[in-house]
Amino acid sequence: MSSDSNSGTEHVEHSREVATLAGGCFWCLEAVFQDLRGVSGVVSGYTGGTLPNPTYDEVCKGTTGHAEVVQITYDPLTISFDDLLEVFFHIHDPTTLNRQGADIGTQYRSAIFFASNQQKQEALAKISDLEAQEVFDQPIVTEVVPLGDFYPAEAYHVNYYNENPNQPYCRAVIGPKVAKFRKDFQGRLRE
Repeated sequence: MSSDSNSGTEHVEHSREVATLAGGCFWCLEAVFQDLRGVSGVVSGYTGGTLPNPTYDEVCKGTTGHAEVVQITYDPLTISFDDLLEVFFHIHDPTTLNRQGADIGTQYRSAIFFASNQQKQEALAKISDLEAQEVFDQPIVTEVVPLGDFYPAEAYHVNYYNENPNQPYCRAVIGPKVAKFRKDFQGRLRE
């Protein structure tokens, strides 16, 4: 067997990993991460709470403990977890507790839900690095916590921004965020 076929087998075995991130409204996060080269899927959903199978309405009340999150399936040979974190910290404000812009409540908190010790260590290192570089004027409040049960959001949340570009929230909040992201990360976008 040639080394090419060995590396091909290795690529298949290690070609998918999952990152779960919370940084405000999951519609915003989904719209950004689905544009990245190396990302094969983005699923909006809920994690970090106590109520099994929560609905969007229940999570929006802020009483279930869940955060709006995206689960990002990616190829680590194309894009690393650290690359995802770089985008994550670029597209939201990790210094506001339980808030992103006008979205207020624990469901909008900034959090990294790690699935492995390696993800935990990389997340803590990224935060430490950003703090050391004084990238933000205020301390980072992003939680780094173990991933618990993940519940996919209702079907109407799938590909929300692309399906509803003229919805007022999409025009006012998501559109400008996506435009800035695409400008700042041109080299990492899907072709």
